[in-house]
Amino acid sequence: MLYELDCRKLACPAPVIQLKELLEKERPASVLVVVDSQAAKENVSRFLSYHNFQVSVEQQGDDFQISGSIDPATDTPACEIMPEAALRPEAGPKKIMVLVGSARLGHGDDGLGEALLLNFLKTLKEMGPELWRLVLVNAGVILATQGAAALPVLQALAAEGVQIMVCGTCLTHFQLLDKKAVGETTNMLDIVTSMQLADSVINI
Repeated sequence: MLYELDCRKLACPAPVIQLKELLEKERPASVLVVVDSQAAKENVSRFLSYHNFQVSVEQQGDDFQISGSIDPATDTPACEIMPEAALRPEAGPKKIMVLVGSARLGHGDDGLGEALLLNFLKTLKEMGPELWRLVLVNAGVILATQGAAALPVLQALAAEGVQIMVCGTCLTHFQLLDKKAVGETTNMLDIVTSMQLADSVINI
C-alpha cells in the first residue's frame, strides 16, 4: 500500500516530523511525500535514505514528489534504525557540538567580528576528536557558501571528519541554497536531536 503525505506549505521541520510519525506508526513499504521547497526535498530524501528506503525525486512545477520504497523482507523496524541511534558509543571521545548563529563573533565592529569568527573556526581543530558537529543557523549559513572566507576552513574540518550541518530554512531565507559548498542541509529536528546526543553544546 502506498502512503501519501502532502507537506506543501509546511515550514521546516514539519515535513520530516510528519514522515517520522508515519514511519513509526505504519512502517509502509512505499511512501510518496510532496513538498514545495528545495530544503524540504533534501531533508525528506535524506530522512528516507537513513531509513533504508530507495529514494527517487520528480519535480512538477514548483513541487517535488519524493518516492520511497523498501523491501519488507529486509526492513528493520523504525525504532531500531533511527539515524542517531548508534552515534553515542559506550566509550570514546566526548562529543562537542558547536552552534554558530551569526557570520561574526560578538558585537561592535562588524569587520572585527568577522575576523574573530574566522579565527575561532580555524582554532576549532584544536578540540581534536571531541569536535563532533558544527551546526550553522541564521546568518551562520553564509559561512558555508561559495566565496565565503570561512569556506576553506569548513572544508578542512569536514575532511577531518567533523559533521557540518547547515540549516535549510536559513539557506532558503537568504536565497543561498544553491550556493552551499560544504556540509549537509539539515532541519530543526536534526539539530534538536544533535543537542540531545551531544555531551556539551557551545553556542556562538
